[in-house]
Amino acid sequence: MAFPKHRVFRFAPSPNGHLHLGHAYSALLNFELARRCDGRFLLRIEDIDLGRARPEFEAAVYEDLAWLGLDWEAPVRRQSEHFDDYARALERLDEMGLLYACDCRRSDVARFAAAQPDWPRDPDGAPLYPGMCRMKPRREARDVLAQGGVALRLDMAKAAAMAGAGLSWREYRSSGERAEFAVIPADPSQWGDVVLARKDTPASYHVAVTVDDALQGVTNVVRGRDLFHATSLHRLLQRLLDLPEPRYRHHGLVRDEGGEKLAKSRGSETLRALRDAGVSAAEIRRRLGF
Repeated sequence: MAFPKHRVFRFAPSPNGHLHLGHAYSALLNFELARRCDGRFLLRIEDIDLGRARPEFEAAVYEDLAWLGLDWEAPVRRQSEHFDDYARALERLDEMGLLYACDCRRSDVARFAAAQPDWPRDPDGAPLYPGMCRMKPRREARDVLAQGGVALRLDMAKAAAMAGAGLSWREYRSSGERAEFAVIPADPSQWGDVVLARKDTPASYHVAVTVDDALQGVTNVVRGRDLFHATSLHRLLQRLLDLPEPRYRHHGLVRDEGGEKLAKSRGSETLRALRDAGVSAAEIRRRLGF
């Protein structure tokens, strides 16, 4: 499929471990799509979780991608250097009356859900928040976390009503020789009153990635299928914050011999380990179909 000129693609890893083959596939796909349409390829370091991000893992990202033959524009955007951008987005949502303070911990929600038969869960499998703090007196978002509050949540019902009907996104679909963008209805309500900031993390992944893509002018978000359902939430935030809508492509996941998706948390074999074992970058590219 021929993309229009001036398309912007990005690869955005978190420096909380070494990259594996799944990361390599996503990075190579974004790089090749950008090259094919004479577009731009950006690298973004998603290090907003300062408790898990490590400088040595960030350095390894650059080393691994360069070894694969990729190059990217400078400077690289690092989320930890742009907390003010995310704070402004949260303040805007707060001014719209869409955020509320929540003192409940994950364990509180888990205990409540465990006591309720068939309590609904979000697409990641976590129990939906039952809304215990939703009716408490409202406090301004900028004061909540500073005063020791646990989290800021999005009032999903109010947010969805404010966004209005017809929320959707354009998803790349390919069948044989044909390729097109299908319109996918968005359903952010499946996430419930999602957390948008915690006292130990100034903005959630959902806020940061939405703001970053807009500020960097990303036109094509190409990422793993495991983030397909998150797109509903991202489209909601884009509409509420008057941000542009990228096109999306959620590619298949690289899996291990047991059929499980590769993950840092599962100790999946890393690119660094493969390189140390004598596997060449060319072999990695061939193995992944490039």
